[in-house]
Amino acid sequence: MEHFEIKKSTTDEIRARFDADVERFSNLETGQQTIMDAPLGLELITGAAARLHWQATAVLDIGCGAGNFTLKLLEKLPGLDCTLVDLSRPMLDRAADRVSAVTSGKVITVQADIRTADLTAQGYDIILAGAVFHHLRSTEEWRAVFSNMYHLLKPGGGIWISDLVSHEPPALENLFRERYADYLENIGGQAYQQRVFAYIDEEDTPRSTAFQLLLLKECGFSAVEILHKNTCFAAFGAVK
Repeated sequence: MEHFEIKKSTTDEIRARFDADVERFSNLETGQQTIMDAPLGLELITGAAARLHWQATAVLDIGCGAGNFTLKLLEKLPGLDCTLVDLSRPMLDRAADRVSAVTSGKVITVQADIRTADLTAQGYDIILAGAVFHHLRSTEEWRAVFSNMYHLLKPGGGIWISDLVSHEPPALENLFRERYADYLENIGGQAYQQRVFAYIDEEDTPRSTAFQLLLLKECGFSAVEILHKNTCFAAFGAVK
C-alpha cells in the first residue's frame, strides 16, 4: 500500500521551506529539536561509520542540510573529501563554509535532488543520510534511490541513516504518533505540536524501519543493522 494518498508538497515547495530554515539546522550540539534523540542519532550514525570504515577517504552527505552529520564524522575521521548534496543552495553554502573550515580534504557541493543528482559510481566510502529519505514517495522511487546508493559506494562502504519512520500495523502507528505528540507538546506546547504535525502530513511520506532494511538487502547490501529507535525516529545502516 502506498503512503501518500493526500497531496504532498512538491520538490520546489520543500526546497523553499529549507531555504528559509538554515539556522535551525545549524546546531551541532542539539540537532533538530523536532527529532527525538537527535544528538544520540548523530553520534551513533557517525560513530558506526567511523568504526566500520576507518580507512575512508571520501564521504557523501545527501540532504546534508547545514552539514551537521559531516561535521560530526570529521571529528572522528579528519581530512575526508566531502561531497555535500542538498536541494537548498543556502543550506549548501552554510554546510560548505562549516565543513571547509575543519577538513583538509576537498569539499564539493551539489545542488540537486538525490533522485537525479549526477554523482560518481563507487566513489564514496561512506554515505550519510540524515532526515532525507522520508521525502521519497512511491515504492519504486524508494527502490531506485536505495539501488543508486548501493552503486555509489565503494566495495565495503556503508550507508548510515537517521530518519523519521512509520509503522506498518496501524495500531502501532497511532501509538507512536500519540507518544510523539506528547513529546512535541512538552517541548513547545500544543500549537507547536500541531504545527509540526501539519508539515509532516503535508510534506513527508516515511516508511517503516523494517521496510527500509529489507529493501537495502534486496538492493545488494550484505549486512544491515539498527543502531537506535525511539518512537517515530530510527538510526540504522547497511554495509556493501
